[in-house]
Amino acid sequence: MGRRSGALKIVGLTLAGALVLGTAAVGWAYWHLDHNIKSVDINSALGDDRPARAVVTPSAAASPLPTGSLNILVLGSDSRSGKANQELGGGDSSGARSDTAMVVHLDAGRTKATVVSIPRDTLVTRPSCPLVSGGSAAVAHGAMFNSAYAVGGPVCAVKTVESITDIRMDHYVGIDFSGFARLVDALGGVDVTTTQNIDDDQSHLHLKAGSHHLDGKQALALARTRHGIGDGSDLGRIGLQQMLVKALLEQMAATNLLTDPARLYRVADAVTASLTTDTGLDSLSELMRLGQSLRGLTADRVRTVMMPVVSAPSDPNRVIAKEPAARELWASLR
Repeated sequence: MGRRSGALKIVGLTLAGALVLGTAAVGWAYWHLDHNIKSVDINSALGDDRPARAVVTPSAAASPLPTGSLNILVLGSDSRSGKANQELGGGDSSGARSDTAMVVHLDAGRTKATVVSIPRDTLVTRPSCPLVSGGSAAVAHGAMFNSAYAVGGPVCAVKTVESITDIRMDHYVGIDFSGFARLVDALGGVDVTTTQNIDDDQSHLHLKAGSHHLDGKQALALARTRHGIGDGSDLGRIGLQQMLVKALLEQMAATNLLTDPARLYRVADAVTASLTTDTGLDSLSELMRLGQSLRGLTADRVRTVMMPVVSAPSDPNRVIAKEPAARELWASLR
């Protein structure tokens, strides 16, 4: 009996130890992911000189999760900060630009979404923006859209988007090259179908027309490809980026992360490690709450469009918003 009692104690202590270690591991993982996220206080920087927030009508049935419409500016940065970004072809070491810009509009109820891509070569009036170093950048007429991020980071990018759309950006999310590539790899790659051959020596991507399973580095190259398709402009690249957005949504839906904790952690680590958000999304709990509110959103309910543009009269290599089509598009999302 004594020997059996001793054995039971050993088993009990072992299980207790495993539970403590497991709890500690979960706690550390949460702390690690939470502290991965970098943030910018955009609301304080921009103050009240912004479009009004959308009016949210409370639903009849109280929900623990937010259900109101939401506008999120998502930027893909070509930052060269860090070895991983340098190896993947980030921008020059003196700064970064917004390589990809999308306004994600979530309808009330959050079961439908519209993703509007803004060509980085669009000429805009860049408003006066506060600078991190102090002071403000002057208003610039006929400036390239992606110069806003280079001049004043996320704050200036948000203010510029709000000035051309007259829509309040409720949140900001930025991800760099390495983060995107790591996300795709953590998901096990992504399946895409191209309708034409792609031969782009600058992005180092060479694909025959057809279906392909891409790893993170290849998916990033596809998102950056412009010279191997169409007329070599940014407009052809936007079509590839929108295809990738839907493919990633479908991959996430097909991968049941909740039944694979190890993969779930890899995905979460990949996302948060290269993420910069506004202060309203700068914690793991806030990101999880946003994600949970989108559980009814599927890839087939995501509409991808590009802001209507035409060639700029001053430069055939640049574009400007096509009116009134662009104005009508933004109005439909308010």
